[in-house]
This record gives sequence, structure tokens and C-alpha cells, in this order.
Amino acid sequence: MSPSRRTVLATAVATAAGAGVPAPAAGAAERTSQASSLRELRAAADYAVEKIASVAPGVRAFPVGTRFEKWVYSQNGDWVGGFWPGTLWMAHLHTGDDALRTLALDSARRLAPRQYDTTTHDLGFLFCPSWVTAWRLTGDDSWRAGAIRAADSLIQRYNPRGRFLRAWGALDDPSNAGRVIIDTMMNLDLLAFAGKQTGDAKYLDIAVQHATTAQRVFLRPDGSTPHVFDFDPATGAPIGPNTVQGYSATSCWARGQAWGLYGFTTMYRRTGNAQFLTTARRLADFAIGALSPDDVPVWDYRAPQQPHDIKDASAGAITACGLLDLAAVTGRAHYRDVALRLLTALSRTCLTRKSPRAEAVVARCTRNRPAEDGIEISLPYADYYLLEGILRVLRPQEIDRAIDLSSV
Repeated sequence: MSPSRRTVLATAVATAAGAGVPAPAAGAAERTSQASSLRELRAAADYAVEKIASVAPGVRAFPVGTRFEKWVYSQNGDWVGGFWPGTLWMAHLHTGDDALRTLALDSARRLAPRQYDTTTHDLGFLFCPSWVTAWRLTGDDSWRAGAIRAADSLIQRYNPRGRFLRAWGALDDPSNAGRVIIDTMMNLDLLAFAGKQTGDAKYLDIAVQHATTAQRVFLRPDGSTPHVFDFDPATGAPIGPNTVQGYSATSCWARGQAWGLYGFTTMYRRTGNAQFLTTARRLADFAIGALSPDDVPVWDYRAPQQPHDIKDASAGAITACGLLDLAAVTGRAHYRDVALRLLTALSRTCLTRKSPRAEAVVARCTRNRPAEDGIEISLPYADYYLLEGILRVLRPQEIDRAIDLSSV
């Protein structure tokens, strides 16, 4: 385990005293460390944009993960289709390159058929980084209208008896009809967007009802969460926690914890509901306490071999974004400090810099460990959230234009 910052400073003080040299002030050391971190983040963003710009002209579908370091594609985007145009938008914001802007728009257009998809809860993942961002950055109302249509599709998944949005399966398919997953917290901002744009309260009402239910059933006393919670779809009665991507129903899947942290913070910003903020902080505090010494999350914080287990860098990037958001709304510098640690660790140890054949930016991501599917590969959402996190630090005004960091 590396020495703590306090130990490092104490050693510096002792060394300086023994040499008869005045010890540097802790504030100066802190500023030097932050300046070094910012340089590393800027270099990481530059590398990411260079990689994206070199790969993007050959991309004709939606990256879903890598195999032997090359992107594997989905024609309809699966659940991750919004992240490739979103990543192009992030690269455009960092560089101002109009070619990246054009590629982002072209990629987003390919998602048009998914506006009417009622078989998935992932319409926020699909349309927020792509169409909502396109509208915010171009002002073209067709993007806004398409995102609202996607929100109309999403609210059809609402179960009023249990007050939740079902995660998986077609509306007429009884399988998984009562299944809720923590990931859905990230799809609620599409409903908040639609409500704000239309003035119709139904969208945000459903988002708030789902978040309130999720808060009640997912949050454990220690701030950890399961991946899944099941309900009886006919009555809305709770059945209990479960998992698909975590180690067990009692473990804590790292990426799910990140989705919850980010999602509850966003819902606080959109509603001002203090309970959502309290929940976000509890999720954040658990994740921070569970980090391994290298600041790259293991795939499940309670897997038996943690902290020496398979990594998921995507969980680190998402957590960093959520912590930066949380720092902004709470004014607590600690959350920002940990976010910078996470982003710096990812930039130092998880980028594909040493592999000229790699098509992604971030390595060491794990898609679904229990299914042995995508173990320490690259994933499109890791690239997206790494760039979002870095731009939150380096270009906060630009990122605000793209994803709206305002609060009510």
C-alpha cells in the first residue's frame, strides 16, 4: 500500500528539519500536486482525442466493446449506442474540431429508430449523450423532438402499482416484468429533460416516483447497493434483492454503485429533493471507502478476492463524474479530491497508450464478470465518462453547455 499524503508530508517536514531547510507549507504541496494532476488529465484528454479522431472515420456502427483491442459493433446500438456520438461530442468540445462535430451528428442520426423502442429502459443512455447534447450544442429542434419521443417510449415502462420503471423485456413479455436495476437511475434525466421542455409534469413525476422507490429498496444501511431488486409486477409488492452482474445479491457491483451515485445526484439537481442528495452521499461514501489502494475499482466491491480482483475502469470514470457533481452541489472539496484521484489513476494506468493497435482509449474494463463476458476489455462508456470527467475539471463551462449541470 502506498503511503498516505499525511505520511508523505510528515516525512518531508522531518527531512527538511534535519537538513536545516524550512519545510514547504502543506498548501504549496497541495497546489503542486493539483497542478501535476491537471497536467496529467490534459495529456490524457489530448491522447483520447487523438485516438478518437484517428478511429472515428472508419466507424460505421456503434462500438459495444473490444475483442483483441478492436471495436466490436452493434448496428442498432444495443443499450450503449448513445456513448459513441457522446464521445465524439466530448472530443469536439475539447478541440473545437468541426469534423468531430459532423461525425457526432452523423452517428446520432443512426439512433433515430430507437425513439420508438419500448423494449428497454436504456433510452436515457441512448438519447441523452447523443440527441439531447446535439440539441443543446446546435439548437436544431429535431434533436429535442426526438429525445421527447424517446421519453414517451420510456414512460410506457412505468408500473404504477410498484411505482417503478421495469428494466428489461418487451411490454407484453411477463419475464422480468417486476425487475428493477440500479442502472435505471441514469435514464431518469431523459424524463426530467422532457418534462422541462414540454411543461408536462408527468415525466418528472414518474422519474421521482421511480427514484423514491429505488432509494427505498436499493440503499443498504452501509450505503452499498445490490444490482437488482424484484417486485411482483401484478401487485407491486417487493420480493427482494438479486443480481445479474454483481457477485451476489448481498454484494456491491462497482459500476452499479457508480450509476446510483451519479443518478441520485442528478435527480437532486433536477428536483431539489434533499433525500436524493443524502442517498447520493451515502453511495459516494461507501464507494470511496471501498476503493483499492490504486484507485481503480474492482468489478465488485464485495467480491471475495477484492482488492486483488478483476478491475473495472469504467466504474472509476463514472464514479469520478458523480463525485465531481456531488462536490459541486455540496461544496465539499473531499469529493472533488477523490474524483481527481480516480481520473488521475485511470489516466496513469488504464489508457491504451502502449498499444498502437488499440481502437479505444480506456482499457481494464469489465462488462459482465459472472457471465465471463468482456473481462478487462475496453467499453464505450468508459471512454465517454473519462472524457466527461476530465472536461468537468478542465472545461466546466463547455461541459455545462453539453449536459446541463444546473440545479433547480
